[in-house]
Amino acid sequence: MDVEQQTAQITLLAPAKINLSLKILKKREDGYHELETLMQKISLYDELTLCLTEKPGVHIHCIHCLETALAHLPHDEKNIAVQAAQLFLNETGNREQGVSILLKKNIPIAAGLGGGSSDAAAVLNGLNQLLQTDCSVQQRAAIGGQIGSDVPLFVYDFQAAYATGRGEQLTKAPSLKGYQVLLVNPGIQVSTQWAYETFSSTERKIPLTEEQKASIFSCSKKCRNKATPMLTQQFTIAEDLQNDLEQVTGERYPVIQQLKEYLLASGAAGAMMSGSGSTVFGLFHQKDAAKAKQCFSLLQQKYNQVYLVTPL
Repeated sequence: MDVEQQTAQITLLAPAKINLSLKILKKREDGYHELETLMQKISLYDELTLCLTEKPGVHIHCIHCLETALAHLPHDEKNIAVQAAQLFLNETGNREQGVSILLKKNIPIAAGLGGGSSDAAAVLNGLNQLLQTDCSVQQRAAIGGQIGSDVPLFVYDFQAAYATGRGEQLTKAPSLKGYQVLLVNPGIQVSTQWAYETFSSTERKIPLTEEQKASIFSCSKKCRNKATPMLTQQFTIAEDLQNDLEQVTGERYPVIQQLKEYLLASGAAGAMMSGSGSTVFGLFHQKDAAKAKQCFSLLQQKYNQVYLVTPL
């Protein structure tokens, strides 16, 4: 391969994430939900290879580690990675540029792990490098925010971030340390839109107390005025694991609660559903690495999508 061909291709890793906390505050007038969430990237990756082509248009070829999941993965403009490429080309004045995307999918689909959003962000970052557009990270995040609320998280190189608004307003957060993350997906695909709409329709009408309204993560006015805001409270597993969507998804799929109980009984310091589900994760302290490995092996005997990973 000559030098010109090499510069027209790039391969990137797109990490998954888990939500260590997800609090839904209210439904907004634009249809989205106002939320507070702490997201942590983890060492489970999709792999994308982007190649510039002479023929205009964006084309994608997908490979999935599970053949059963491949049928549910869009191979056209419905794929968020394709949407990201098309939007980036339009926004940067490269409408006639052709792009070929090879997506090797390892992150479970519609699982609360942000795989699609991470793929989209990788496309934005990759095309920025290939086309040398000098599109800033803030501009790329803004483009990504038009596609999905989680995309900006993956555009930035934050390993963990506190997010507000509809999830696109980010503050860098300390990465979780000293734990392994055991993920188990029961093979159920959950629509994020369904989860949020169901939450809104079943949300309790009793007014929240002031204590309940208070966020477990907060930035002081002093911090908010700084160039790089810092969280004023450190996340603690015992107290702060919370997901408002867990009850909604869990009521429909009882296996989620069963997996939580199993992980806790197996030695996890904490366990929770990530995002809108259906992936459940257990946090195992490093001193309990043997328990994590044993639990991982046992869960693999029943479920196809089980992963033992680390926080980035």
